[in-house]
Amino acid sequence: MVELHGVDARMIANNLTPFEPTHPGELLKDELESRNITQARFAAQIGVKPSLLNEIIKGKRGVNTEMALILEAALGIPAEMWLGLQSDYNMQVAKSDRSFMDRLAKIRNVAAAL
Repeated sequence: MVELHGVDARMIANNLTPFEPTHPGELLKDELESRNITQARFAAQIGVKPSLLNEIIKGKRGVNTEMALILEAALGIPAEMWLGLQSDYNMQVAKSDRSFMDRLAKIRNVAAAL
């Protein structure tokens, strides 16, 4: 790993990743709670099945473009923020997968030889 002034680059605050990535569903849950809106009521208001909303809140399903736009319309929180949170979550999950990172390292080695 590259060092900057004797400090491992992974230990610089801007390079740290959370131990457990935060799924956007966690933030959605907090938002609904702060507004005193139940999941069932919110699901009915936005026209989705309660089970779909619950899967997002529990982190079992991601926030796609359509859902991000629905959340923006319902909560006033920009769709780009929801998509950015989902993208960050996906990236953190992928980077924490050792076998996938090993695969990427092998690909980089092959690509460097080209």
